[in-house]
Amino acid sequence: MPETGELLTMAVLLLAIGGCAGVIAGLLGVGGGIVLVPAFFYAFSALGYGGPDLMQICVATSLATIIVTSLRSVHAHNRKGAVDWTILKGWAPGIAIGAVAGVLAVAQLRTPALQAIFGALALVVAFYLGLGRSSWRLGAAMPIGAARAVLSPLVGFLSVLMGIGGGSFGVPLMSLFNTPIHRAVATAAGFGVVIAVPSVAGFLITAVTGAPPLTLGAVNLPAFVLVITMTLITTPWGVRLAHAMDPGPLKKVFAAFLAVVALNMLRKAAGW
Repeated sequence: MPETGELLTMAVLLLAIGGCAGVIAGLLGVGGGIVLVPAFFYAFSALGYGGPDLMQICVATSLATIIVTSLRSVHAHNRKGAVDWTILKGWAPGIAIGAVAGVLAVAQLRTPALQAIFGALALVVAFYLGLGRSSWRLGAAMPIGAARAVLSPLVGFLSVLMGIGGGSFGVPLMSLFNTPIHRAVATAAGFGVVIAVPSVAGFLITAVTGAPPLTLGAVNLPAFVLVITMTLITTPWGVRLAHAMDPGPLKKVFAAFLAVVALNMLRKAAGW
C-alpha cells in the first residue's frame, strides 16, 4: 500500500495537470489529451512509476477523461446547433473501427514505441497549430465513399495511439475540407466520444505492469477523477480568456512548446 505522502504528492501533481489542461483546452481550442499524455508520463515517472507499460497507462487514462469532456462539449455545442450530425453519423462507424484497432495496437506496443509514435504525430499537430492557415483546402466538402472509408478509421486509429480525442486531427481535417471552424470544433467533440468510449472499454481489460496505485486495467482512477474535476472547473476560465484576448499568438507559443515536448519524447524513445 503506498504511503499517504506519496498519494498526496500524486494528487497535487494530478490536480495541477488537470487545471493546466483545462485552461489550455478552453483558451486554444485543442484537446486536453495532447497535454495530458506527456504530463501523465512525466508525473508518474517522477513518482517512481515506470516500466514498459507506462505509456499505455497514460494513453488509456487520457482517453478516459475525454469521454466526460467530449460528452459535455457535444451537449453544449448541440444546444447552439453547431454539431454537424450528418458528418458525425457518416464518420462515426469508421472512427470507432479505427479506435478498436488502435487499442489492439497499443496493447502490443511498449513505452519506447508509443513515445516515438506520440512524438512524431505531436510534431505534425504542432506544425499545423503553428504554421497552418485557415485558407488551406483539400476539397469543397467532407469526403464520402472510398475516401471516407480510409480516412475515418485512420482518425480513430491515430487518435488512440496518441491518447487524444477528436480535436487534434478532426478539426484540421474538417477545416481542410471547407467545414466552418466553429462547426468543425463542435463536430470533432463528437469524434472524441466515438474514439474514447470503445477504446476505454478495451483498456479497462488490458493488463499492465508497474502501474500507479488504484489502476483498473490500464486506466488510473485517481488521475481520471482529479483531472476531470479540474478540467470542468478551469476550461471555462480558458474560454473566457480566449474571448478577452487574441489567442493567435498564444497558439503559436503552444505549438513551439508542443514541438519541444514531442522532440523530448522522441529523444526518450531513442534512449538518449
